[in-house]
Amino acid sequence: MTYRITGLDPAAFADTAALIAAGAVRVRADSKPGFPCRVTLEDAEPGESLLLLNHISHDVATPYRSAYAIYVREAAAEAPEYVDRTPAFLGHRTLGLRGFDADGMLRRASVAGPGEADEAIRGLLHHEEIAYIHIHNAGAGCFMARAERFDA
Repeated sequence: MTYRITGLDPAAFADTAALIAAGAVRVRADSKPGFPCRVTLEDAEPGESLLLLNHISHDVATPYRSAYAIYVREAAAEAPEYVDRTPAFLGHRTLGLRGFDADGMLRRASVAGPGEADEAIRGLLHHEEIAYIHIHNAGAGCFMARAERFDA
């Protein structure tokens, strides 16, 4: 089974003034890792400017609709695509993986230790009912990325 992970669309975060007016906060990365950008799927470098904002990561009409804080680099211009591999920024974190069906209902979940994301994604996608997986930072609880079934 093939899967794909893609960064969030940078166009959704292009109007910094509007995002700040809606409650986003400008922050400066002071360590690496620690400020994972959800567009570039990389940890920001110390000194980089990011926005910390509330993001609806699971916009479904089910009890599993979800929103939480995420970081986005202010200079993020392009969202990468990873096919059958995980972005490096997932590799050093403990992750919670939530497997959803096509209707947005949670069907299975697992935890992956550092370096175990690929194996955990494949394990969840082994189950036919899983259409996509939301990957979260297990400690902070924030949305990191979405892995979806993909036919190359």
